[in-house]
Formats: sequence, C-alpha cells, structure tokens
Amino acid sequence: MSFVRPEAREAVTRWRDVILGVGVLLLGLYWASGFGVLRWVGIAVSIAGALLIYTGLQRLRFDAGKGGVGIVTVDEGQITYFGPLSGGAVSVKDMTSLTLDPTSTPPVWTMRQPGQAELMIPVNAEGADGLFDAFATLPGIKTEYMLAQLRAQAAHPVVIWQKQVPRLH
Repeated sequence: MSFVRPEAREAVTRWRDVILGVGVLLLGLYWASGFGVLRWVGIAVSIAGALLIYTGLQRLRFDAGKGGVGIVTVDEGQITYFGPLSGGAVSVKDMTSLTLDPTSTPPVWTMRQPGQAELMIPVNAEGADGLFDAFATLPGIKTEYMLAQLRAQAAHPVVIWQKQVPRLH
C-alpha cells in the first residue's frame, strides 16, 4: 500500500533530475564555503549540480505528455516503436536524419536509416521521453533547437538533425 498519491509520485518522478540537481548544488555550495581542498571539491560539486538542473529542465521541456498511441523503447542505441498500425526499429548510430512533423496530430518524430522504411513515432507515445537521451547522442545535434521546434508549432515538417557526410575536394 502506498501512502503517496499517484499524481504526486508522477510529479516527483518528472522533476527528479531537477530536485537531485538542487540537492547536489546546495551540498556543493555548503562545501565550497569551507577551506582548502574541500572548497575546490565543493566548487566542482556545485558545477555538477548546476548541470543536473540544466539537463533536468531540458528533459522537462522535451516531455510531451502521455496517452499517445504505441510504445517506444530505447535499448543500447536502438530505438524501437510498437504502434497499432506501424512500427519498426532504427539504430541511433546509423540514422541519417531526424525530422519533427508538427502538422500531424499528434506531432511525430520521423527517423531515417538507409535500407529501412521511415520510422514515425508520436511525441506523446508511451516511453517517448527516453528519446531525449537517444537524440542527445547524435553528433552535432542542437538540443536547444530541437526543444524550441517542439514548442514552436511550425506549419511544415522541420529537419532537426541530419548526418554530415564527408565531402571530397
């Protein structure tokens, strides 16, 4: 039997990175008020806490809610989507592009990989919050741009990331 309401547990779970970051930041600031080596350790811990808060806030901005169709899993660099009408899998390291289509209801992420059909995942599919970490590993992705486009409600599909191909002279 749980003494915590499900809504409260969900809110704490959503904000866990920010809450942990605040705790680490406060501990670091406390240690930084000391002398000697502890002061330098405190400064490093404070910086780590600030980074945890920053990434936690980015995750909160990425979260598009729940209740969408299908289930997303991210396991060892592979994104898998099980939907009622479609599904598939792409390897993050083999992806060639990531597009956000805000004109769809709900908006969908479109991922392309050579030799496979496009994988389209609703932004509010169950487990889609795990896509943030997978997308963050794409070389050269601009996370702030991705988050801004997610909230912008553009009138056409937007390319978020595209693999850079080496050019010959």
